[in-house]
Amino acid sequence: MSTPTVVVLAAGKGTRMRSALPKVLHAIAGKPMLGHVLDAAAAVSAGRLVVVYGHGGDAVPGSFAGRGIRFALQEPQLGTGHALQQALPHLPHEGSTLVLYGDVPLIRPETLTRVLSHEGALCLLTAILPDPAGYGRIIRDASGNVVRIVEEKDATAEQKGVREINTGIIAAPNTALRDWLGRLTNDNAQREYYLTGVVPMAIADGIAVVTEGVGATWEIQGVNSREQLAELERVHQINRARALMSAGVTLADPARFDLRGELICGQDVTIDVGCVFEGQVTIGADCRIGAYCVIRDCIIEGGTHIAPFSHLEGARIGHDCRVGPYARLRPGADLGAQAHVGNFVEVKNSSIGQGSKANHLTYLGDAVIGKDVNIGAGTITCNYDGANKYRTVIEDGAFIGSNSALVAPVTIGRNATIGAGSTVTQEAPPEQLTVARGRQTTIADWKRPVKASPGK
Repeated sequence: MSTPTVVVLAAGKGTRMRSALPKVLHAIAGKPMLGHVLDAAAAVSAGRLVVVYGHGGDAVPGSFAGRGIRFALQEPQLGTGHALQQALPHLPHEGSTLVLYGDVPLIRPETLTRVLSHEGALCLLTAILPDPAGYGRIIRDASGNVVRIVEEKDATAEQKGVREINTGIIAAPNTALRDWLGRLTNDNAQREYYLTGVVPMAIADGIAVVTEGVGATWEIQGVNSREQLAELERVHQINRARALMSAGVTLADPARFDLRGELICGQDVTIDVGCVFEGQVTIGADCRIGAYCVIRDCIIEGGTHIAPFSHLEGARIGHDCRVGPYARLRPGADLGAQAHVGNFVEVKNSSIGQGSKANHLTYLGDAVIGKDVNIGAGTITCNYDGANKYRTVIEDGAFIGSNSALVAPVTIGRNATIGAGSTVTQEAPPEQLTVARGRQTTIADWKRPVKASPGK
């Protein structure tokens, strides 16, 4: 099979979306619909990739700059045939062209491979629907050969009863396609140039017209409203959930699972309800992810438990760690094996050594924390002076008492102990107790103020 050119028609305004954003830039699983289509196209073609855009100005080209895509403007929008005509300057004279749609985001590469397998023919992707309303109908002769496609607005009552529909996705030889596009007319109810007009031209030219069917009807569902966008979002998420479960992942409820990127899981990973995964996430074997966690661009090694309602971004978590509930790991957080980061603990740009624990109500920013360190509740590293960030170093075995403030830059020595409530501004020597707090004072005969009587 030769390398095809792929043209994606993406000029529609999407009036029913009621949005300033071009329809094809609305997202499914965190990626614009057009991005899903381009990924499918890239999977079957190393040739030219052309996007025909219209509404939204440069928003569509700007969103996909730097990807080697050629763009063609359709203005005004006069139908699918007219849209493809705008791509003519980018079509080679030899080879074939595959036509896709920017608002049909779930088309699968394996389906497109079948469409492209009929070199030299005009191949139409069709589907049989229980309710074909709104689609063009495939009209065949008594021998089953395709003779034409009739748009619903132009169809007779008998033709509207046909359940085989045209999806709009076609593949055609370029030499013939260029000629057909030049001969399209707008002699129809909508006064538009329909791409379906190439079918009778192919028959007249003696070029075979063949069809391929879809494996699942959701592959060819388009999006014209936010309701339809939400429906396809769920279809896509269920498909991804099923793939993970087939690979050995336990999902408490696949209907309450969202993957907006790539997720790689080891064996026997368990994911509770309501979790969201974004970017690139890797989870090792025997990990448990509690309910309603948000995890973005993280590496989580085997045996780790992320408790519910934790938010992790740009973090690396070693094996057999415990995180959460209600923990926040920000970019640069790096937890060694068997580390514990508990409820309402925030870690940013800090490494926490093997076996170290910060179990409650703590902020650790720009810190290097050694092994087997215990950090008491309410501890903060004061890393920012209003202009610059500074680093705190806590060496192996240190014990930080509750409600301590470590004012960076500062070093807490090996096996040092910091008394609760201390504000540490200088190096704390190893193996010693450091206490930095005001002397407690009791004032005799002090009386608490009382409210004044009414009228005084």
